[in-house]
Amino acid sequence: MQNTCIVIPCYNEAGRLPVGDFRGFISQSPCSFYFVNDGSNDGTLDLLRGLEGDFPKKVKLLDLSVNRGKAEAVRQGFLNALATGEFRFIGYMDADLATPLEEIEFLLLSFDPEIKVVIGSRIKRLGAKVERNVLRHYFGRIFATAASVYLGIGVYDSQCGAKIFKAQIARELFARPFVSRWLFDLELLYRLKKKQAAGLSQNIREVPLRAWEEKGASKIQFGDLLKVPYELYKIRKMTNRLSLAGEDIRAKGSKKPATGSESSL
Repeated sequence: MQNTCIVIPCYNEAGRLPVGDFRGFISQSPCSFYFVNDGSNDGTLDLLRGLEGDFPKKVKLLDLSVNRGKAEAVRQGFLNALATGEFRFIGYMDADLATPLEEIEFLLLSFDPEIKVVIGSRIKRLGAKVERNVLRHYFGRIFATAASVYLGIGVYDSQCGAKIFKAQIARELFARPFVSRWLFDLELLYRLKKKQAAGLSQNIREVPLRAWEEKGASKIQFGDLLKVPYELYKIRKMTNRLSLAGEDIRAKGSKKPATGSESSL
């Protein structure tokens, strides 16, 4: 995992950031971390500075002075990690470690030459320790199914906060800001779909996690849920528009200038 970097977005995590778990894992793993402080107004920044100070070769801190939302925090972490040119794989996980750090290596094992993205999937089954609130699980299933059908991405668990990308595709997917503040997981998958003529199934692998534990309440408010239909509409509309614009630019660039003999015909 020495060529892997995991981005951890953090907003007011002082009361629940499992610093001990991070310290134990970082001290034994070659994996690197980019912690993004997303304008926290509690003690989060001090905790992250402590981690960076203890592991300067493996931990980098990006401090955003103003809260910009999880989507942009993750994106800024990716852009900074990509700028180093050091990493072959870059992923992101939630700061509360609902997905245990040990799952990073497990997800990495699922890459092959064709697979560009590996995402975790929270499937409760025998032999796995997946603990979810029942109501949130069923609400999540309804949402994930409806969103998957609307965007045509066919992913079982789009909202799982554990995803790893090959650096080359990450450079394309994270190049521009997201139009959705909270549904950027879906927007990422839809961007990938629009870029890959072969379809998602040829480039992405969904892997059932061995362990996942729901921790604390969601930071998404009821008002955010009311905006979901419009957020999905924006994702599809804006991504399609930008994809068409890119195709027009490529088409114009591929046209050869007319020669004298061609212009006389």
